[in-house]
Amino acid sequence: MQTRPLGRTGIQVSAYALGTMMFGPYGNPDADDCVRIVHRALDGGINFIDTADVYGGDGTSETILGKALRGRRDDVVLATKFNGPMGSDPNRRGNSRRWIVSAVEGSLRRLGVDHIDLYQAHHPEPGTDIEETLSALTDLLRAGKIRAIGHSNLPASEIVEAQWVAERRGMARFRSEQPHYSILNRGIEREILPVCRRYGLGVLVWSPLAMGLLAGRLRKGSAETASAGRLHWARQHLTDERKLDAVEALARIAEQAGLSLPHLALAFVAAHPAVASAIIGPRTPEQLDDLLAGAGTLLDDDLLDQIDEIVPPGTDVGPVDVAYVPPALAQPELRRRTTETRAVRRQSPQ
Repeated sequence: MQTRPLGRTGIQVSAYALGTMMFGPYGNPDADDCVRIVHRALDGGINFIDTADVYGGDGTSETILGKALRGRRDDVVLATKFNGPMGSDPNRRGNSRRWIVSAVEGSLRRLGVDHIDLYQAHHPEPGTDIEETLSALTDLLRAGKIRAIGHSNLPASEIVEAQWVAERRGMARFRSEQPHYSILNRGIEREILPVCRRYGLGVLVWSPLAMGLLAGRLRKGSAETASAGRLHWARQHLTDERKLDAVEALARIAEQAGLSLPHLALAFVAAHPAVASAIIGPRTPEQLDDLLAGAGTLLDDDLLDQIDEIVPPGTDVGPVDVAYVPPALAQPELRRRTTETRAVRRQSPQ
């Protein structure tokens, strides 16, 4: 397992990071089994673990991870996230100072640690000034409760804005970004990855197996694929014909290269020079073993060129259901004039 610098933090992280979203009732409800996954990942060369307060519901994933790290905390670069709702109270979520200073204490308690190595804003918060968020995070850094700060799912323009605000206000800078990246969704190659390189941000990518489509089990026309498409979190993603056609083409070139499809997919994202680490999210120890077996796989230029022909650089084969959608795309009223305004324009002389 290679290690790489996490941006310019000076922290070295493994090329694969263990993601723990599957720990708990929405993935693997067997806590002891999840603990075994963590220990096998550490023994397999992974030193970077990513979680979030909302994973597993009400902090379950963090609690399980805390149990697994007892006696091995110093072996791990530990990352978690805030922003998601932790209950029905509208103030127990988001990127405000009020919530951040409370959320970090909850994460520290559940994880059983005295500091977090990378504390990340899980999603943008359009209604909260970025200065408010950075101010709170800067204070937590100075207090020693966190070692570095990052964000996830930020558009390129907001990444730049956050860097400018930090510089102009004398606050701590975000040091990492966590976007979605896979062979099927390469849109971040256009602006986000180049911007991250420009500002020296470490990139930790989520779902390099495209939420299971590149895991090798979901194939076009199979009963398993049809069943998976009914999962509440997948909606149309796993039955998108465009994606399934691309998967079939990728499976053929993987077979010709003597690789499994998931090993090809992980090696692809790890090949980008801006990517520090790719998050793998196994649900079972066996899945972890299979993914670790592909660590160190390198793709030559000919193979990368073939992938480019199937999914051109900077393009997405359809959307990702669970990806962040900016308000300007999610809310029609931000793209349309009001009915009254349109009526006035129709009546106005040309």
